[in-house]
Amino acid sequence: MSQATAERKSLRLRIAQRVLNEESAALRVVADRLGEQFARLLEFLAQTRGRLVVSGLGKSADVGRKIVATLNSTGTRSLFLDPAAALHGDLGAVSSEDTLLFLSHSGESVELLRLLDAVGFLGVGTSAITNKADSTLARRVDIAFTYGPIQEADPLGLAPSSSTTVMMALGDAIAFTLAHERGFTHRDFFRFHPAGSLGTRLTPVSSVMRRGSDLRLAPVEATIREVLVAASRPGRRSGAILLVDADGRLRGLFTDSDLVRMIEEGADVANCPIREAMTVNPITISSDSTLADALTILSRHKISELPVVDAAGCPVGLIDVTDLIALPSGFASLPRHAA
Repeated sequence: MSQATAERKSLRLRIAQRVLNEESAALRVVADRLGEQFARLLEFLAQTRGRLVVSGLGKSADVGRKIVATLNSTGTRSLFLDPAAALHGDLGAVSSEDTLLFLSHSGESVELLRLLDAVGFLGVGTSAITNKADSTLARRVDIAFTYGPIQEADPLGLAPSSSTTVMMALGDAIAFTLAHERGFTHRDFFRFHPAGSLGTRLTPVSSVMRRGSDLRLAPVEATIREVLVAASRPGRRSGAILLVDADGRLRGLFTDSDLVRMIEEGADVANCPIREAMTVNPITISSDSTLADALTILSRHKISELPVVDAAGCPVGLIDVTDLIALPSGFASLPRHAA
């Protein structure tokens, strides 16, 4: 590598690091400025009965669309409203129960101010996130949070950079605070993210567990011969037999590995009581747990089968590690020791 090339590489890295450092510094500055004003904004937005309608121009519009996506995915019904389109008919999407949140660094965007005039007849609540407390937008909305002066990370100090990063982070803060306030749960999150890797990991165990004829159940008092004969049935084969007592509660687990181990040890496999060879009180999971929970247990304990039990401790299903590997997404990187 020539000296000139090395110098260019070093310069590029220095510029990139400076941008990240300046943007992260801006976030810390604004975080320290959060106080009563931001608390009042959160309270105002939390009272929304309809949708939280976000509007902005240019880079603020890009930020607004991301904030809307985050709000919707965390349980706050939201809509992005393009101010120009709104002034040409899209204002019909806004109802009197909605709350508007305007995003503008300068607080002087003509289109936003015209939109603010236009929504007056609807009687909707209006709010804003902007830079200056004395801007026209901040003075005219019902409530505004002004994050104050910050240094843009652009080397020229012109392109929106630190300001858009701050605005996006404030949107996250609003979305996650509102979600926490309404008690938004993992199950709620799954309802809005049913596809992809994330959806797979948040899928309830009950959706994919083996059940019914796919389960191999046997009484805990039987011999291994009796169990193997009785538990042989069609359906998806599992290397695990669930041993239950007279009340149907799970007492043990007998796997192919246990059988192989007994054969290697020269044990009287046919006549041996299965309770002497089974895993007593095996690790279990509830049916309302997620597949991510199941994967964690399988991996941590280095096991291949995981019984699913109800509140009384009775088996209602089984998660086999091969079932997770076969899923279309989310578990392609399953640790080797779990398989």
